[in-house]
Amino acid sequence: MADIQELERMASQVRRDIIRMVHKCQSGHPGGSLGCAEFFIALYQKVMDHNPSFNMDGKDEDVFFLSNGHISPVWYSVLARSGYFPIEELSSFRSINSRLQGHPATHEKLPGIRVASGSLGQGLSVALGMALAKKMNGDNKIIYVLTGDGELQEGQIWEAMMFAAHKKIDNIIVTVDWNGQQIDGPNDDVLSLGDLEAKWLSFGWDVLHMQGNDMTNVLEILTEAKTKTGKNKPVAILMKTDMGHGVDFMSGTHHWHGKPPNDEQKDIALAQLEETIGDYPL
Repeated sequence: MADIQELERMASQVRRDIIRMVHKCQSGHPGGSLGCAEFFIALYQKVMDHNPSFNMDGKDEDVFFLSNGHISPVWYSVLARSGYFPIEELSSFRSINSRLQGHPATHEKLPGIRVASGSLGQGLSVALGMALAKKMNGDNKIIYVLTGDGELQEGQIWEAMMFAAHKKIDNIIVTVDWNGQQIDGPNDDVLSLGDLEAKWLSFGWDVLHMQGNDMTNVLEILTEAKTKTGKNKPVAILMKTDMGHGVDFMSGTHHWHGKPPNDEQKDIALAQLEETIGDYPL
């Protein structure tokens, strides 16, 4: 198993992948992708029991759902570097006939993708369906879900939260990427989320807090979250991240939510990110 330093090195390489993918096609969402590199690396390299040979039903393995599908670059990078498909395929991101669509889709049959996502608000509902199926089948593995904080402005999320608590679905861990930004500006300017912890608690969930750009803390909280499963309550993690983390001019602003860097900006960004395990070939 990789140690903390190795995981951090992989996160740096994933950030390089993200910048190069979005730059090449001049389309995509770098900000949230950069902010979630530690989470994805920890999940796929250390925490989840998963199989890169991949089967759609996810039987006898942990399963991950990305609800905020626009941050597909970070997911694709980590899937490739976890053995799901060739790293070279990252160069086809958002190209015609590519399996790496801008928002994850199942039609292309890309290993690791079990549901199309990007229509915000739907991922938790889908994940709860699989969580219930696992319980019915006597499968004790865990369902993981990532949502965006702006996504919590969708009513379907709150319906799913009520359903999960009411049905005591306790084999699911939902992480909220709480970076405080969405496409039109800061959450507090667009539609304030209020006291998130109090809201999740009042809906009947166990709640943990995570510093999402601190690999040690990410691993600690994901490990703690696993110990809270199986106790008749769903588990939520409020993960504080920095949108655009790792690139100074992208950090902490909504302006890079869905904007690709130009040639000069790409070079500046890559100069700030260490190449650690090799760039994928263009």
